[in-house]
Amino acid sequence: MKIAKIVRLFLLLVVLGGIVGGIAFYLLGRRQPSSSLNVYGNVDIRQIQLAFHDTGRIQRLLVDEGDQVQAGQLVAELDPTRYKAARDRAAGETAVQREVLARLLAGSRPEEIAAARARVRAADATARDAVETHRRAQILARTQYVSQQKLDDAEAALKAARANLDAEQQGLTLAIKGPRQEDIDAARSQLEAAEAALALAERELADTRLFAPSAGVIQARILEPGDMAFPQTPVFTLALTNPVWIRAYVPEPELGKIAPGMHAEVTTDSFPGKLYQGWVGFISPTAEFTPKQVETTELRSKLVYRIRAYVCNPANELRLGMPVTVTIPIHQPGGAATDNPANPCQGS
Repeated sequence: MKIAKIVRLFLLLVVLGGIVGGIAFYLLGRRQPSSSLNVYGNVDIRQIQLAFHDTGRIQRLLVDEGDQVQAGQLVAELDPTRYKAARDRAAGETAVQREVLARLLAGSRPEEIAAARARVRAADATARDAVETHRRAQILARTQYVSQQKLDDAEAALKAARANLDAEQQGLTLAIKGPRQEDIDAARSQLEAAEAALALAERELADTRLFAPSAGVIQARILEPGDMAFPQTPVFTLALTNPVWIRAYVPEPELGKIAPGMHAEVTTDSFPGKLYQGWVGFISPTAEFTPKQVETTELRSKLVYRIRAYVCNPANELRLGMPVTVTIPIHQPGGAATDNPANPCQGS
């Protein structure tokens, strides 16, 4: 009897244990949905190849590998001698053409008009004298006191005097009217062409100085002072470091939980426990297979969507190519699309 009671008690305990275990398993299996989404990726390599726009010999390099530079900072210079000479020549030609246009716009001076009137009076007097000489030659020719040759000479002189008077009168008219509008327009066009040449020469002179277009770190110094620089040959490689771009991948079932503009936090194995603040800037419209370099715990055959997260990196601790984990709290509204934003990390 005792053995039977013990067996029944043991079976009862087993049944009760199974019930308790089942309930516990059920309760534990009903996990609360996670309040954040973890995705994995790498810091994108973003570089700018800094090259001169002009050709010339490098005169100075002002930074070296590893130097931090700011946007607009002067980093290198070419020998500007030839470009200064070209600028000065263009400036001189522009000044000359500006004076030509000013002279045409001013028209004839009073003294020029007065001189033209005087020439007309002189030509008129000459013509009157030629008329009288021709009349006398005709009278003398009829009485044969002068030869026919003298008469012909007097007639030719009269025609020349009349033609000269007409030319002087036309000259006076032109002096009063001033330059033709067509000549003024041509001079104005030539001045515009000279000013454009001057602007180009000044731009070429300015291009002998190389400035950093963005803040970053000089990753490579390719040329040295004395080298010839060409537009197709970089002088420096500039790595963009703040903000950095994170290339990460979101599994297709989780895609609906995120939106551009959502806040994100980034962690890396190099600095355990340190959080870097960022935001979601871009979500790819097309799916792709998980890249091999993305180390996740899920099957690599699943489709994922590439996203870009921007992260402030003021201490330059996030290095290009570094693997990172991006944590996105999913209970937050999405902001405006922020791909290629103005850099909000400046000064951070």
